[in-house]
Amino acid sequence: MINVIPSGKALCADVEGVDLSEPMDGNTLKLIIDAWSQHLVLRFRDQKLSDQALERFSARLGKLDAAPMYTAGTRVDVDSDFVTVISNVKIDGKPIGDLGDGESLWHTDMSYNEVPPMASALYALEIPATGGNTGFSNMYLAYETLPDRLKHRIASMQCKHDASRNSTGGRRGDYPDVTNPKDAPGAVHPIVRTHPTTGRNALFLGRRLNAYVMGLSLEDSEALLDDLWDHATKPELTWHQEWKVGDLVLWDNRCVMHRRDAFNGGERRIMHRTQIAGDKPVYVP
Repeated sequence: MINVIPSGKALCADVEGVDLSEPMDGNTLKLIIDAWSQHLVLRFRDQKLSDQALERFSARLGKLDAAPMYTAGTRVDVDSDFVTVISNVKIDGKPIGDLGDGESLWHTDMSYNEVPPMASALYALEIPATGGNTGFSNMYLAYETLPDRLKHRIASMQCKHDASRNSTGGRRGDYPDVTNPKDAPGAVHPIVRTHPTTGRNALFLGRRLNAYVMGLSLEDSEALLDDLWDHATKPELTWHQEWKVGDLVLWDNRCVMHRRDAFNGGERRIMHRTQIAGDKPVYVP
């Protein structure tokens, strides 16, 4: 018996009564997908997942995306092309995963790609005693509650999403430092994105660092993006996950942004993530 319990906040629900390590029938999968479409973020507690089981569940939702490029110097030892290690743990002085222990700023996973992933599933293997919580923001509501003047202004605008830095500010691969956001590498996407399944419009901001609104002066771009980010991350639009070992959280990158709190670097945090392939963002007025 599956039970879906809404968080009471702007997004997220707990899904009880399902073991994601076991084969899943079509009816169960449909219930999960329906709840996901309604609540945007789902949490499954007390799971015991191998990387293969994590892949298997994620692949029921769509084709898996390959793991993204890690920060330079990361040494990952995972027998999967589709599992990304998010960790601050180091072995022989080298990190075994990405994103360390610092704050991870509001972002959408891999929005710098021409075709970003539609979803991410993050599974907790080890967590610190405090900190490292993850916040999520409802980008449907962020768009719908924008002042009319901003809605009209951004209707046909596009934004460049920087590929050179990750969400903690670490340099990705061998990309050079960006000194002018206009010159940043990365894909250009509409600021308002139409969800291909629900048909609803959402803000699609990606990440703030080195973002640039095409066609504007740098000063005007920065001012507009500051306004949009301030609005999209208001507390009433968010929900925050306090992690427990065995939690799996699934979210829709097409209508959700997320961030992470910093935590004590002397404590271990190991998370494994999969990503489901998506579609090129478009805006349908």
